[in-house]
Amino acid sequence: MIKELKSHGIEVILDVVFNHTAEGNEHGPFFSFKGIDNNVYYMLTPDGKYYNFSGCGNVVNCNHPIVQQFILSCLRYWVIEYRVDGFRFDLASILGRSEDGSPMSKPPVLQSLAFDPILGGVKLIAEAWDAGGLYQVGSFPSWNRWAEWNGRYRDDMRSFLKGDGGYAWAALQRMTGSKDIYAAGGRENASVNFLNCHDGFTLYDLYAYNEKHNEANGWNSTDGENHNRSWNCGAEGETEDELVLSLRSRLRKNAFAALMLSRGCAMFLSGDEFCNTQFGNNNAYCQDNEISWLDWSRKDRYHEMFEFCRYMIRFRKEHPVVKGEGKAAACGLPDVSFHNGSPWNDYCDDETRVIGIMYAGRTADDERDDVVFVGINAHWEPHQIVLPELPDGHCWRVVMNTALPHKEEADYQKGTDWSSGTKLHIGERSLIVAVMDTAKVQRKGRKN
Repeated sequence: MIKELKSHGIEVILDVVFNHTAEGNEHGPFFSFKGIDNNVYYMLTPDGKYYNFSGCGNVVNCNHPIVQQFILSCLRYWVIEYRVDGFRFDLASILGRSEDGSPMSKPPVLQSLAFDPILGGVKLIAEAWDAGGLYQVGSFPSWNRWAEWNGRYRDDMRSFLKGDGGYAWAALQRMTGSKDIYAAGGRENASVNFLNCHDGFTLYDLYAYNEKHNEANGWNSTDGENHNRSWNCGAEGETEDELVLSLRSRLRKNAFAALMLSRGCAMFLSGDEFCNTQFGNNNAYCQDNEISWLDWSRKDRYHEMFEFCRYMIRFRKEHPVVKGEGKAAACGLPDVSFHNGSPWNDYCDDETRVIGIMYAGRTADDERDDVVFVGINAHWEPHQIVLPELPDGHCWRVVMNTALPHKEEADYQKGTDWSSGTKLHIGERSLIVAVMDTAKVQRKGRKN
């Protein structure tokens, strides 16, 4: 499978869980490590009970020399024999705890992984927190080798996109690479941006449920995250209300587009591109049924969303300036700038719900400037915004407007309500993307 995936240019990242085992706490069963050497493989309290920073009853004693060697041996084997391209470490902050559970500034196992000669060419990605309250997004011991799941991207963007006040400045930071988190340590490429993952709501459920519905798990919905920053748009769960369904569709598009228009690695959950649902269950790992399965029939039912996602992925590839790749723009525009409703306006307060980001640059193999403007209106009312003036007679062309159906790209330009010049109307709870129309400049040049 790995060989076949690589033949199509797809890398393989293996999710590894070294933070706990299935042996539970001191009352749990004996499968392996507990029977081999309980004191070596697990973090134990002074009275012989189990620390539980994993939420699963036990914590693997990762920085014991024997356990450290075991972890390194596993990873080297998967790289040498299976040719995996990297690893994502579940609850990786546990790997930074000492044998008594306290956080370490230079955890031996993390340092060994960072400098290991066999693992030197693979990707190392940390889920930089654990269930014991250790949260290290932006401060994970990395030696400039580790990337991180950016949990602050998920939380801040979820809140902003559903219209919560006070998150505009945070949204600007998250979409432009979270420099406020990573730049100080010289780790500007460390952010793995995501809005949904295997833990929590799917993208569809994020805008269909206010509350988790984990009844089928058997713990009276006491399991799973309570603070989901979700919004049901006016009806809990499935509905036939056309206004609610239209709003949900627009919010899903806003979220996916914002993710694809953010700097950093973009990660989305399989099935989100065709609106897969877990029926409000946000902790579905224990369900081997329609709750956790991918329902591929929804790809036909939500074909517009599927094509929209393809379009946004293609746009991200065709405009590497969004990712910060390439050279500075010849026209003198900065790499990144903010235009919150009006040109060169980066002011934000608790009521700011309209933001604008402009990316500018040139790709290494193209001498033409590429300029991309992203405008997001998270407000429940429409707004008029003013795009910045472009140099040398260039003009803006709208290539995405989530207030309009996703059909043909030309529809976005024709359907967008331009007031005059660089002024346009952006609908309530919608997102627009505009690019510098180089074709108009080329025609002007030929005329001259």
